[in-house]
Amino acid sequence: MTRVQLALRVPDLAASIAFYTKLFGTGPAKLRDGYANFAIAEPPLKLVLIEGDSGEETRMDHLGVEVETTDAVHAATARLSEAGLATAEENDTTCCYALQDKVWVHGPGREPWEVYVVKADAETLAKHSGSACCADAGQPVAADGCC
Repeated sequence: MTRVQLALRVPDLAASIAFYTKLFGTGPAKLRDGYANFAIAEPPLKLVLIEGDSGEETRMDHLGVEVETTDAVHAATARLSEAGLATAEENDTTCCYALQDKVWVHGPGREPWEVYVVKADAETLAKHSGSACCADAGQPVAADGCC
């Protein structure tokens, strides 16, 4: 299954979990400190909530397409590169409490998109700050995908 991912940085994680549970009629598939994700069947969506700073407005953190295999990530990398887009690959990276392979591109408004596969669960939010995924709260994602 392939599905679109929307990652939001939210000021009140508990209130956001309650709202999105009501909106989509399902609770989070994964809950961790400062983090929740929903694997919504209909419409097919991976909604990721990352706790931000209290009092700030909810903002987009990043967008993504979840795929089933590393081969699908490699195929996306080739397709995007052949289309003339600058790509940045991350393999065996820990991000959002998961071990992932991914490729990053940026839209014309500098919005970060990732095509990724979850390979395994992980105990930490992010391994390093060099990834656009799960940047530290309050730290904007730079145009090159780094925090």
